Amino acid sequence: MAGPTLVIELAEPISSAVLTEFSALMRGLSTRFEQQGHGSFDVNVPVERLGMEAPTALDAQDVDSQRPFLVYLMGPGVGDESIFEAEHADESEVEAVLGFKPTHAVNVSAGCNRGIDHAATALLTAAVIDVLGGVAKAELLEGQEAVVSGLPGVLGLTDEEYPMVLGTAEFLRAWVDQPGFRLVK
Repeated sequence: MAGPTLVIELAEPISSAVLTEFSALMRGLSTRFEQQGHGSFDVNVPVERLGMEAPTALDAQDVDSQRPFLVYLMGPGVGDESIFEAEHADESEVEAVLGFKPTHAVNVSAGCNRGIDHAATALLTAAVIDVLGGVAKAELLEGQEAVVSGLPGVLGLTDEEYPMVLGTAEFLRAWVDQPGFRLVK
């Protein structure tokens, strides 16, 4: 995928009932829906379904409101366990902020890297958190700590080489509304 990715950290495995709700959410938001495996979706989501305005002819520059995403659950028993383990190998500071060691995660990866994709990624991640629970983990660009630290739903910041913010769906929605919002690719 060529665009930004956000991760949702989960404290426990997802039940089959919640997995069914997750699948229903992805199907309901999507105009193109392909389930690639247990908790893994390749979808196109119109930004209007995420609460965004469709691009106008003046600002669209040939940008379609349908944005491509890969959204997939990973961890023991689902997805690629080795990727989950590698991505979570050295995150003691993240675990300290979370107050738990993640058992599973959901990656929300945009297929494009325009400004619209950054906002859509955050809003799609918030919608997934509304269904699954969990905590969003986002790497920060230089100078973003000051912007995000006062937003509602921020659970904490890490002070690593690549600082991260951990927050709720409410946080992601508030962050998208900030001037100059952008995710790390």
